[in-house]
Amino acid sequence: MDLITPGTGLIFWQLFGFLGLLFILIKFAWKPMLDALEERESSIENALKAAETARNEMANLKAENEKLLTEARLERDVILKKAQEASVKMIEDAKEDATKVGAQMIANAKAVIETEKKAALADVKSQVAALSLEITEKLLRKNLSNDKAQKELVDGFVNELKLN
Repeated sequence: MDLITPGTGLIFWQLFGFLGLLFILIKFAWKPMLDALEERESSIENALKAAETARNEMANLKAENEKLLTEARLERDVILKKAQEASVKMIEDAKEDATKVGAQMIANAKAVIETEKKAALADVKSQVAALSLEITEKLLRKNLSNDKAQKELVDGFVNELKLN
């Protein structure tokens, strides 16, 4: 039985060590731990208050945004209606102007086309004449003794020319 029950001296020294450790912990560790817990509790409480304030502000902003959005939609509808009326009037005016100016433009366009056609034909004729003279000049400069050489020369000239 002596092995199971501790002695009074051992109990005394264990109690003395425990009480000393408890005193040291209360003196140096307990107060900083309580201060840290209080600080954490106050910071959490402040964060919850700030979150509630932010939530209320967001609800107010959302309501205000909905109101502004409704007003903007009404204003948009009015503007679109006015724009549509203006576009219909512009289209009607444009149709009237188009019918008046259309015949005159067609007549002018036919005259311009005819003039441009004549100018283009004259230009093509002058370019063909210039190219013909250039080819003739090159042919005369080169001594063409056989048909094969002539054919190669003409093919080379045709390949050199860049017609647009």
